[in-house]
Amino acid sequence: MYTYNDAAMHANNTLDKIDLTHPKCLQTLVENRRIFNLHNCELNIFESYQETYRVPLTFNDFVVTSMVRGKKIMHLFNEPAFDYLPGETVIVPANETMIIDFPEAQAENPTQCIALAVDAQYVNNTVNYLNEHYNSSHDETHHWQLQFNQYHFDNDTEITALINKLIRVCSSGDKAKNIYADLNLKELLIRLVQSQHLEQVTKEAYADSNKGRLQFVLHYIHEHLTHKIQVDELCRKAYLSRNAFFKWFKEQFGITPLDYVNNERIKLAKQLLAENRHTISQISAHCGFSDVNYFVRLFKKIEGITPGAYKGCMN
Repeated sequence: MYTYNDAAMHANNTLDKIDLTHPKCLQTLVENRRIFNLHNCELNIFESYQETYRVPLTFNDFVVTSMVRGKKIMHLFNEPAFDYLPGETVIVPANETMIIDFPEAQAENPTQCIALAVDAQYVNNTVNYLNEHYNSSHDETHHWQLQFNQYHFDNDTEITALINKLIRVCSSGDKAKNIYADLNLKELLIRLVQSQHLEQVTKEAYADSNKGRLQFVLHYIHEHLTHKIQVDELCRKAYLSRNAFFKWFKEQFGITPLDYVNNERIKLAKQLLAENRHTISQISAHCGFSDVNYFVRLFKKIEGITPGAYKGCMN
């Protein structure tokens, strides 16, 4: 069952609640669909009100899906099935069939999910824009592309905010909504590509710290998470000036070096909290924070709950 603890653990960066379809307007109890069509995208809102299994769903376009409420089990890419919960996003290529289970859907506890189908040419134009303008001269070998080796994301603050805004824009009656949707859709696609790039480079940094400048810098960060990390030292590792380093890092990953370090330290803190063998102060110090109050504030900002509340959610 989807318990209170599950809900608390996924409380951060969940989408704003969308009004459910009035019961009299439901066309079906499984994947009831509302559609808002714009020039370059189509917003679909799906709701299911009864337990059902092995429901197929296919789009003719690339699609960004995000859970709003409830729980699904997704079968995708012939990979092992996974729970799909609020605060998560899944991207799927055109014409790829998702097989979906609804093990807990009920009239009183429906699932709700949005699916944003995006025109293929629009996706290509956005990725081409990245390659033309942000293929940094400090990393000439990198080629921006949308991949599907990473397709299941935990939403970060920026992605959640963008999807929330796209839902509001697409479902509004504003005559300029295509313009607003275009601006937010481009940023959403870019952030997803950058997130994939960051995930890939982080994995490569673990495997081979000498593969390139990016991997070398990230490997150094991970090796020193429990110590004070000086930005000037990161600049030296990258052989860049301070300004050039910040610009280069932000172009590659969409976040600042400090944001990356803090995110990785909070990931480490979550692992230590799950072990249930350390105090909050001990974990704060071990993760490189000199001020436990700052650690608590940062943890709550990133995870939506305090370290103590997170620890209390552990089974």
